[in-house]
Formats: sequence, structure tokens, C-alpha cells
Amino acid sequence: MVDSVTLEVVRNGCIAVAEEMNANLVRTGYSPNIKERRDCSCALFDAGGEMVSQAENMPVHLGAMPFSVAAAVERFEGDLEPGDAVLLNDPFMGGAHLPDLTLVSPIFADPESDDPTLVAYAANRAHHADIGGSTAGSVAADSTEIYQEGLRIPPVKLFDGGDLVTDVMEMILTNVRTPDERRGDIRAQEAANETARERVHELVDRYGVEELEEAFGEVQDYSERRMRSEIEEFPDGVYEFSDVLDDDGLGNENLPVEATVTVDGDHVTVDFEGTAPQTDGPVNAVLAVTSSATYYAVRCVTDPDIPPNHGCYRPITIEAPEGTIVNPNPPAAVVGGNLETSQRVTDVVLGALGTELPDRVTAAGQGTMNNITFGGTDPRDDEPYAFYETQGGGFGGRKGKDGMDGVHVHMSNTMNTPAEVLETAYPLRIRRYEFRPNSGGAGEFRGGLGLRRDLEIRDHTSRFSLLADRHQHSPYGLLGGEPGERGAAFRFDADADDTDDDEGERIPQKSVHDLPAGTLVSVRTPGAGGYGDPDDREEDAIERDLRLGKITLEHAREHYGFDGE
Repeated sequence: MVDSVTLEVVRNGCIAVAEEMNANLVRTGYSPNIKERRDCSCALFDAGGEMVSQAENMPVHLGAMPFSVAAAVERFEGDLEPGDAVLLNDPFMGGAHLPDLTLVSPIFADPESDDPTLVAYAANRAHHADIGGSTAGSVAADSTEIYQEGLRIPPVKLFDGGDLVTDVMEMILTNVRTPDERRGDIRAQEAANETARERVHELVDRYGVEELEEAFGEVQDYSERRMRSEIEEFPDGVYEFSDVLDDDGLGNENLPVEATVTVDGDHVTVDFEGTAPQTDGPVNAVLAVTSSATYYAVRCVTDPDIPPNHGCYRPITIEAPEGTIVNPNPPAAVVGGNLETSQRVTDVVLGALGTELPDRVTAAGQGTMNNITFGGTDPRDDEPYAFYETQGGGFGGRKGKDGMDGVHVHMSNTMNTPAEVLETAYPLRIRRYEFRPNSGGAGEFRGGLGLRRDLEIRDHTSRFSLLADRHQHSPYGLLGGEPGERGAAFRFDADADDTDDDEGERIPQKSVHDLPAGTLVSVRTPGAGGYGDPDDREEDAIERDLRLGKITLEHAREHYGFDGE
């Protein structure tokens, strides 16, 4: 048994490995999506493929990445050597959606010997701004099967004994619109895993293989014990909640996502029976994504100091019926399942837990990632470009605190693309970027505000895709809190006199458009639900919101009964 001091040093050392991996991935990445938005995640796994530590990155990546590691290990079991690295993105073989490329690298002790010992795997996942498919940015809101969504990569060796497999790299670069950027981002992923390799070798040198492997197991067991202890504090019973996705973009509307959460002692079972069958549009979420969202939601209501690793997942069982939007069969279109359905899974699992544990959950956040892509030929150099970005919105009100304004919520943990970077890297211009007053649901603790972001197309025709949700159904409030404002998107032509109002052409929340030069696209993201009865909100808080322009006087009077000036 590893002594407690060594165990804690190893645990923090493993966390440091994952964080340094991520720092190097961000630092060496080529695309703004990785360098600026940090749409990537890193983790360290033991020799059995179970997660030991993770960096504080994207929830939708981290709970799903073990499926990718398992797929890589299964495909090359017994056939991995020092210097190898396996690349994959196939959602039906451990991936999430095609833009997310996962690189898995085995780490061996004594790699130069005749009999090296496998001790760990380093893995990272990065969202690439283009991986081919019908639409630049590879997030096509109108796809009907996975073949339209980009290049589908099963587990393949990208590095063999430390050498790049040039045929595989060439195949990838031939199928994307921005090959130089893709090459750079893949090389950054390689660098991240090489960082992990070096640091794990240092741990092996310090503790030896046997003690390190034992420490890995004990760290996971420790997290499992703490997670089970937290779950034991929940009231035993069956909690239920349901919500809907607006549509799939192809005429199928009000798609239900239902969760039944059963708490039995120190174990939780989450059953999605009753959820909509898999659908024509791209909102189907593979099991890895559904699992990731479920793990995240359960972790949200337990102690945040529990070390995040595979041990946290052991007390959670997930039942997702095959052939539904939370566990589809191929060749379903899935790009939006990772982006939008993951958010609704989070909403319903938290909603179910909130029926018995309202002090531990928030009201609904914006419930969408508001995905936008622009693509075409950059008139500045006559080269193809592909811009992808998600948009922040409202974070739900919770006990004792208002929701945060204009942030990426739940399964998305990225940043925005700074205006200066966006306008330098792409032939686009940001005309307006601000909070949406009154968009947060009223409550004792107000829901967070959504955003407005207006982008203008400069000097060229661009293909634009919007993949969003919560334009028809509002994010729910909790304990008497009111729902948040719904999202919307508008198109204004180049000669439009006024873009301040909602008189532009309404853009459906899941749609693709060819837009001429000068077109302005205005994306308004949802606010979040409020928490608690609005009548209980303190007058000082109302006056502060008025002062800061977060609500108008009319809103304060209508929703809070405010009678001041």
C-alpha cells in the first residue's frame, strides 16, 4: 500500500502532467479555436485505459475521452510500442463528433530496452476548425448522415515508433479545407502527449513502475469512495425530469429528452427511456457524449474537490436506449449531438436531481453552444478559410448567487474568439458585442444574461451555418424563478438602414446559408433561468441591475414589482 504522503504527491503530480499537456497544446496550436478559445482537453490514463487525472478543460470532452482511449487500446492491443500514437475521431468508435480529433499515446517505462513496460496513456482531444464535409467548419446544420460531416477516422497509427505515418497525415490533409492549420494543430497535439511522456518518465524514475501503478489505482479508489459517500447523502428514490430540443433542423420538432434518476444507497442509475428516437438531423448524441454529460451533471451536485478520474464514474450507471437521440445507430448525423443534445442531457439530469436536491443545482443555463461557422475564400490571399466558434450565454441562478452573464455553460468551457484575433485571422468584422438586457430570468437570484454578437462578412461570399437551440423553448427557472429569454438570430443585408431592432430576416436556429458580401449576422444567445421567487429579491440587487443596465425599469416593475425610479 502506498503511504498517504506519496499518494498525495503522485496525485498532484498527475494533475500537473495533464495541466502542462494542455498548456503546451494551447501554446503550440495554430488555429484560433485552440490558441484563443482553448477548445481542447488533456488527460492521463493508467495502463488499463482508466483515467487518472485531467486538466480543467471541456466537460463534454473529458467524460467521453475514456471511450476513445478504450477504442484505441482495443484496436491495437498488444501492438503498441514506444513512440506510437493513435489518432481517431469516429463517433461510433469512441469519438464524439468528427471535428474532435483524439490522439492517444502509450507511455512505456524503459522505452529503449528490449522489454519496455506499459505504464500509462496520454490522451488529448482538440476541436479542429475544419475536418472536411459539406460545410466549411464541419458543423453542418443540415447534415442527414455522418458521411456529410467530414472525414471519419477509425483508430489508426499516426506515429509509429516516433515516426510520422506520412500516408495517414496526407490522407487527412487532402480532405480538409485548411491543411496547414490542421497540420499545425495535430503537431500541437503530438507535442502535448510528448510532454506527458517526459513527465511520466520522471515519475517512474522517482517511484518505480510498481509503486506508480499502485498509486494510480489508489487515487481512483479514493475518488470512488468519496463519490459514493456523497451519493449516500442523497435521499433514496426515483427522480424524473424532461425537456425538449427545439428541432433537428429538418422539420422534426419538440424532441423530448427524458431522464429518470434512481438513487439507491451509494449508487446512481440514470435511465433515458422515453427520449426521442434518433432523428434525421444532426442532433444525435453518441453514447460517449451522453455519458460525458451525465457524469458531469452528477459531479456538479457532489463535492468539487473529489479528484476527477475514473473512480468518480464507477458509482454511476447509464442506460440509454439504442436508436434514440442519446444513443443512435450509424450512419446517423451526430455533429450537433456533441454540441446541443449534450446540453439538454445536462439540463434534464440536473433538473431531475433538483427535484430533491434544489440547493445543489442551478436553474437552467442557456442550454446551447450557439455554434456558428463561416467559410469561403479569403479575398486577402485567395486561400480557403474556415471559422468556427461557439457563443456564450446565461448561466443559471442558484442558491445565494445570481447566474453569470455571457459565459460558456456546462458542457462547453471555452472562451470567445477575441475581436482583434477574429478580424485579423478571418475576413469578418465584429460590429456589435454586448449583453442582452432583461434576458436573464427573474428570481430571488437572477439568471445570467445572454449575449448579442453581430458579425459582418467582408468583401466575399461566405457559407454560413448556425447550429443552436433554445430559440423556441426557454431555459427553465427553479423554485419559482422565471425562465430565461430565448435565443434568436437575424440576417441584415449590406444596405440595411437599422440593425438595432428585430426587423431583419429571422435565421432558423439550425440552417445553412450562402451570404453575399456585406451581410450582417446577428446572433442573440439565450439568457438563463432564475432561482427562487422574484418577490424575494432584495431591492439593492434590483437597483444594482438597473444601474449596470442589466435590466430596464420596465422589466423591474413587471417582474419584480419594483416601485422606485
